[in-house]
Amino acid sequence: MKKIFVFLLVFSISQTVFGKNTSHEFDSLMSEVFKQDGPGAVALVMKDDKVLYRKAFGMANLELEVKMKPDHIFRIGSITKQFTASAILKLRDEGKLSLDDEITEYIEDYPTDGNKITIKHLLTHTSGIKSYTDMEEWDGEVRKRDFTPLELIDYFKNQPMNFNPGEQWKYNNSGYVLLGYIIEVVSGMSYSEYIENNIFKPLGMSHSLYGSTSKIIKNRASGYDKREDNYINADFLSMTQPYAAGSLLSTVDDLYIWYKAVMEDKVISESSRKEAHTPFKLNDGSETSYGYGWSIGNIQGSPMITHGGGINGFLTDSIYLPNEKVFVAVFSNCICNSPNQISMKMAAHSIGKPFNWTPIDISSEEKQEYVAVYESKNGQQRVISLKDGQLYSLRSGGSKFEIYPYDKDKFFFKDGMSTLHFIRDEEKQISSVLLSNPMETSEWRRTDKAIPTIERIDLDSAVSDKYLGQYELVPGFILTISKEDDKIFAQATGQSKIEIIPTEINKFSLVDVDAQLTFNSDENGEVVSLTLHQGGDHEAKKIE
Repeated sequence: MKKIFVFLLVFSISQTVFGKNTSHEFDSLMSEVFKQDGPGAVALVMKDDKVLYRKAFGMANLELEVKMKPDHIFRIGSITKQFTASAILKLRDEGKLSLDDEITEYIEDYPTDGNKITIKHLLTHTSGIKSYTDMEEWDGEVRKRDFTPLELIDYFKNQPMNFNPGEQWKYNNSGYVLLGYIIEVVSGMSYSEYIENNIFKPLGMSHSLYGSTSKIIKNRASGYDKREDNYINADFLSMTQPYAAGSLLSTVDDLYIWYKAVMEDKVISESSRKEAHTPFKLNDGSETSYGYGWSIGNIQGSPMITHGGGINGFLTDSIYLPNEKVFVAVFSNCICNSPNQISMKMAAHSIGKPFNWTPIDISSEEKQEYVAVYESKNGQQRVISLKDGQLYSLRSGGSKFEIYPYDKDKFFFKDGMSTLHFIRDEEKQISSVLLSNPMETSEWRRTDKAIPTIERIDLDSAVSDKYLGQYELVPGFILTISKEDDKIFAQATGQSKIEIIPTEINKFSLVDVDAQLTFNSDENGEVVSLTLHQGGDHEAKKIE
């Protein structure tokens, strides 16, 4: 008896110490991003049905000076997709539809360009249908309008296909709008009624509901954005538009009820759950990192299902680790403060696998071995460069990040969750590099291409001054061009200033970011817009 008692005492003490360290670690993660006098956030971490952490930071309402509380209600954005996908699977479990059904069985006049587009394609973001949120016409004025589900479908259905069904993966809100309408056709209820009657009420999710801009909702947090250094109220969005892709509201506590019920097969069958949490494969057999309504990944080798949300005024993230029964949710009421890295780090810490690596010293000669241009199978480039003794990684369309060695041929990203593992051939020469992070592992083959450089040209002040001003990429997202000490800078809403270097008249490259700007003039030579070249071409009209 005495030995057993000693063991239990030691165990109890170790748990208490772990709890204190965990709380301190999580407090640091949250307080670094969410300040007392700014928009806030709520975090919940559960393990084996026990609360590891439940805390609120910042303000729920800036104008009324209402502090955030853990039970505040947020727009959860695209986490809604979990509920929509589960509703479809529930109807499938009941024998009311098949995932192989073509969408024209439910929307007869939907133009498919001769393609077979199935419910499964919609669930997995592989339909090739254009997402209405990517349409140039979807501007600030359109977002204020109320749509019925069919009107919303009519809004995007005649857009050209991005690709043939099953050939690629591309995140797609239109697909989940179509799924919402299919739920209505099959169930005979509105989408909101179906979710309320078949999920929220049966599970006791009493603080979850379909979003409304007019309904009085107790404990609803206000949503914010940030322009330069000032917080503003989020732009208006009719909640008829996110619909089954993003219109639900909830709390972190209710979301835990949801995840627990799904994992205990109280919502859909065990076979449907396993299918939903399995990465979908494209036509060529390659694996995506998405199932049905959930992203699939891992944290330091521990399997993970996850989904985040972004909608006017709110950013949310949710994670579940099935093996360890760990749940994490972080909700923010400003699109200026992302919760994604915080939630990942909380989950990793909760299972004793924090994203902490200890850097080691390597010689300048060793560092030089890694310098090269690497290419992925889809043609993207990753440039490993060396400057002043520091190694950097820059991906196509991304920003330059410092990387540090922690083992032979292994590097970690500063303040990040990704690692690089350089692979050598039989002659001990570096032939490729593996990038690993919670959502993917990808291989990049070494090439003989030269490290790209930026050739600066000199600009007269009278020329460079005409580029200065504000340019609106999308409603609420402004790119400000300014000048300091004869250097020109670009600053996006909520982000830091980045120097831009003139390479030709009207053309600039961003420093440490794989992106370019082209300034466009009218017939009088006045600059009226700019085009951002980063992952495509994005025009921004000059507004000031």
